Amino acid sequence: MNAHSGIGVWPVDQDPTVNPKRRRVLVATATVVGGAGIVASAYPFIASMRPIARSRAADAPVNVDLDKIEPAQQIVVKWRGKLVWILRRTESMIENLGKANLLGQLRDPDSNVTSQQPSYAKNRYRAIEPEYFVAVAICTHLGCSPTFRPEVVPSDLGSDWLGGYFCPCHGSRFDLAGRVYRGVPAPTNLVVPSYQFLSESVIWIGG
Repeated sequence: MNAHSGIGVWPVDQDPTVNPKRRRVLVATATVVGGAGIVASAYPFIASMRPIARSRAADAPVNVDLDKIEPAQQIVVKWRGKLVWILRRTESMIENLGKANLLGQLRDPDSNVTSQQPSYAKNRYRAIEPEYFVAVAICTHLGCSPTFRPEVVPSDLGSDWLGGYFCPCHGSRFDLAGRVYRGVPAPTNLVVPSYQFLSESVIWIGG
């Protein structure tokens, strides 16, 4: 009761002039409206968290089961929004990487541009294990995606081709270790991302 005016001021749920049924409806309505206000005020905060969650998911390491890859087969996985190749090389593919006629055609056969691979992949195979080659599927010229051409001496690539990657955009060539040929637009070898073996048959890209 207001002491000055003599006018009763009652909460909705206690006002004696309000029909009990109507009172329940008013209380329920007030509760719903209040709850909606809380949800509405919280939405911008929740929405702001979504890009962060998506970013973390996109940046997360990727586990790959190597048992599913047949010899001479290449698979593609996605990591950090990029396509990554995983090639299971055969014995002949591995042997070809060391042939003198191939090495003489490569711009950086010893992977001296260290930014293109982790230190443990600075070798002829550009890999931890010679059998498995892991590389980002982006040409180092203008960002096209080269095609996988494992054939030896195909008619369209010439008698010195021992298998590798050919970029259809501007003609850059790379061998089966992602090493760039001389005289092509691409300036450096393909990028080998950081990765590690969790077991003999599982690798962790980006770990």
